[in-house]
Amino acid sequence: MESVRHWIEKSPYAAALGVECVEVGPDAARLALPFRVENSNPGDALHGGVAASLCAIGGQAVTRAALGPDSGPWHTCGLQVNYLSAALGEAVTAEARLLRKGKALCFVEIDVATEAGKPIAHATSALRGRFGAEPGEPSLVAPDHGGSDPGRMGPHLGAVPFIGARGIRVEHMTGGTSRLVMPFAETNADASGGLHEGAVLALLDTTGAMAAWAESGHGRYKASTPAMQAQIVAPPPGEDLVGYGRCVQRDGEIFFGEVELATRPGARLVARGTVIYRILT
Repeated sequence: MESVRHWIEKSPYAAALGVECVEVGPDAARLALPFRVENSNPGDALHGGVAASLCAIGGQAVTRAALGPDSGPWHTCGLQVNYLSAALGEAVTAEARLLRKGKALCFVEIDVATEAGKPIAHATSALRGRFGAEPGEPSLVAPDHGGSDPGRMGPHLGAVPFIGARGIRVEHMTGGTSRLVMPFAETNADASGGLHEGAVLALLDTTGAMAAWAESGHGRYKASTPAMQAQIVAPPPGEDLVGYGRCVQRDGEIFFGEVELATRPGARLVARGTVIYRILT
């Protein structure tokens, strides 16, 4: 269990967030995250990418403990996160529980809540231990339309504390599509030397959200991510990522987006998913 605890607390990304390992075992793990402005949206609301990161870390912690230290490398091949309410200037905890262990797959449920018990997010995940197996032949992500209009909102995204800390910048954000870039940096890294899955999920969430804003247009609106689904196809490499987002459907205040994340350069698929985003006028 000490190796799992070391991975949690010594990964530069998790350390940048301030994640603490309270307890870890083959059936469950408990994480704590003190409030930090650097993990927030405006108004001290916990960024959805941070909640998703806690879900990914909790799932991996249980999987590593359940399958054993020789079962790596590991990755979250499927994750569904539902965001239940906002944490406003509050510390949160994450409770991860093993639902079922197979030979190479583990199924884990994770709950994120405030210290007072208010539910913040609920996730279920399927995680894979590769037992030394190399990733399959990577799929290549086709480039988008090539536009480079960040719109009125895009240039200011870096002012959001959590986004600025990741180095994420907007290249395009109009016409219902978005393109965001996240550099490989120390504060986005895993202890293995690759990108941390939490940083990958943060980019996926943000890319999908910006596609929704690109569809709705700029305004002084309230917005949030009710749900996100992600597939990380292999342990993320230590490379810059580009996110391509597309709003595929709008139903009133609800926006349905598709996202692909690829290496830059190389255009190798790293993750894909869907983001449901809500914008209230």
